[in-house]
This record gives sequence, structure tokens and C-alpha cells, in this order.
Amino acid sequence: MPKLTAEKLQAELAKQKVAPVYLLTGEDLFRKQEVIKQIRNILQPDDFNFYSSSADKADIGEVLALANTSPVFCNARLVVLTDIEKLRKDPKAALLKYVSDPLSTTTLILTHNDAKKMKTEKALAESCGAAGCVVDYGELKQAELNIWVKNRLSARGLTGDFDAVDLLCQTVGSELAALENEIEKLYLYTAQRENKKISKEDVLACIGFSKEENPFELSNAILACNKNKAIKLVDKLLDDGEEPVAILAKMTYPIEKMARIKRMSEGGMAAGDIVRAAGLFPWESRLITAARNFPGQKQFLAAMNKMIDADAGFKSGAISDPKLTLKGILLTLFR
Repeated sequence: MPKLTAEKLQAELAKQKVAPVYLLTGEDLFRKQEVIKQIRNILQPDDFNFYSSSADKADIGEVLALANTSPVFCNARLVVLTDIEKLRKDPKAALLKYVSDPLSTTTLILTHNDAKKMKTEKALAESCGAAGCVVDYGELKQAELNIWVKNRLSARGLTGDFDAVDLLCQTVGSELAALENEIEKLYLYTAQRENKKISKEDVLACIGFSKEENPFELSNAILACNKNKAIKLVDKLLDDGEEPVAILAKMTYPIEKMARIKRMSEGGMAAGDIVRAAGLFPWESRLITAARNFPGQKQFLAAMNKMIDADAGFKSGAISDPKLTLKGILLTLFR
């Protein structure tokens, strides 16, 4: 099988077709883990015929020896090796040699989580494609994310109108594990209800907000470098009675996060290393791309100084115009 889309792989697995080798690329760890679970459910290897490890913790010689061993008292052996972007030259060469002629009774699943580094792995991708298949699990775009949520709702007998699905995605973000958790909550929330159509009110109720509130919008606007929307949201939050110091906290966290990611990215760090060093969840890897549009260090430092002054001023009661102060921070950052 050559390079497949995620949808085509699902169609193959639905037919119980399993290849000797899978290379799962991209930074969406949730969907990769789901595929690994599906393949394991199809093959049904017992504990003696199943192995899983991160590449940086495994002895590649032992892993490949295991892959080259026929299953014991079982029809198939499953070997999972994650984070292969961490492999050094010699172990990678040994892996490439095995992939060029894999054992038919073993299914080897490899995951590669660094999209930038993957571009240089042509030989590995070609060999895996010849022996099995290569599937990319990049971060879902907004439209794809909405479709994914609709499909997950449908699998539980639920439907959602556009506004409800969009609000769920906007509120939770592209974290599929978190979205899955919220969908499960919606399923339980509507369990005793005949009407299984999810509304915006249902979404907000399950997340823990009233329908008048729109959580995380300010943070998301800053992460998206949307100055105008962020300024409007500051106005709205203050008009709705939110404390200025609480709004400042909502602004500070995403600003610091994006500045940290941008600095690491410009320093040449790989995406996987940035995720770990910046303390990001795997599903937040999208912010690495978004950080390219984030203001530079000079503007960030100027905004940071204003945030420090604002924090002291709000707590001491010295600031008489919170709107001017908070919007001034955004205008300094995004000037």
C-alpha cells in the first residue's frame, strides 16, 4: 500500500485488512493511538506477542529481533515503536533494513511526531510505503475538526447543529482527547432525553458555563494574533463585570506561551522538542506554526512591562481606567 489518507486507512481496517508495516506521521497523537488500538483489536495478540516502546528507550537490535520472530501460540505479532524521530543514524539504518523485508506474521507500527524532520526521511517513507502504508495525521483544520466532532457525536446517536459543534471546537480547541471527553459528557447529559440534538446551551452547560458566557475567547484571540477581536473582548468582559486582574491573567498566559514558543522556534528547535520544553500538550503543537505570526521580542517585552505595571496597579487600586490599561497592553503587543 502506498501513502494513504486517514480515511482510506479506516476503510482498510474496517475490512480487517492489516499490513506488515505502518508509518504514522504528523503530530496528532490521539488519532495515532486510536489506529494502534484498532490494529491491536484486529490482530488480538496476547501479551507474549505484543511489544510497545518509545524509540529512545528501546534497544533497536532487540526490537527488530523480536519483529523477526514468528508469533508464539498466536496468529500474529504486533510491535509498536513510537517517537522514531529520536533514532540516531545506526539504529535508523537497522530499522530501514528490516522495513525493506519485513516478516509477514509481524505487524510493525512506527510513529514519527516531527513534521519538519519527517521531510528528510524519504528513504524510510518509501520503504514503509512499499512494505505497508504511510499515513499522515497532521492537525485537523477547523472544517475537518467540525466534521470529526460530528462523526463522534453520530457514533453515540447524537447530532449537533453548526453553532453547537463550532462552539465546542472553539471552546475546547483542537485537542481531540479533550473533545472526546466533552462529547462523552454530552452523551451522558442527554441520556434521559428523547431529543438527541445538541445545542449551544448543551455545550456550555456541560463545559460548566452559562449561555451568556463564552469561555477562552480572549485567550484564543491572542493565540491567533487577532488584535481587533481581543480588544473587543476586553471591552465586553469589563462591561459584563469581570475583574480587571482576572482579565489580565487571561491575557498574560497566552502571551507568555506564544513568546516562549516563538523564541524556541526561531532558535532552530524541532517541533517535538518545543512541545516538551515549552510544557505543551501534544495537541498544542499547532501553536508552533501560529507563533511565526506572533510579535517579536521587542514588542513582547514592552507589553510584558505594561502587564507587570497593570498587575501592581489593579491590586493596589491605583488604576482608574482598566479598559485603557488592558487595551494598551494589546496595542503595544500588536502595534
